[in-house]
Amino acid sequence: MSHREPGSPLARNHRVLVDEAMATIETIPLDEAAALVGDPGVLLVDIRDPRELEREGTVPGAYPAPRGMLEFWVDPESPYYRAALDDGRKLVLYCGGGWRSALAAKTLQDMGRTDVAHIEGGFSAWQQAGHPVQPYERKPRA
Repeated sequence: MSHREPGSPLARNHRVLVDEAMATIETIPLDEAAALVGDPGVLLVDIRDPRELEREGTVPGAYPAPRGMLEFWVDPESPYYRAALDDGRKLVLYCGGGWRSALAAKTLQDMGRTDVAHIEGGFSAWQQAGHPVQPYERKPRA
């Protein structure tokens, strides 16, 4: 295997990965996603970093699941499993701009979840469209 020179292009860059994910996942248009707030069959999942949530707020009723923990939290065999992410509702993921959520949705599909999608444009587009945002309140650890 040849050594890659630092700063040189990667064999498969982020754009390729995002494009491949987008080709296989369900992308929910922004206005349709806004209509899902409060839908009992859907769980909106905010995969942004907690600092982003604290700084910018979140979609009302969204479940915070940082991207770095998502795969562990949805897996019943993981010691970090969160039943709230596996209660029969469809998971609709979002991030800041739609790239992280596309990759995350693809990963969850690869893990066997067929009930997952992501929001087109992410939280930035959500805010720009004037959809409701609520302050994020970190829950105290139990």
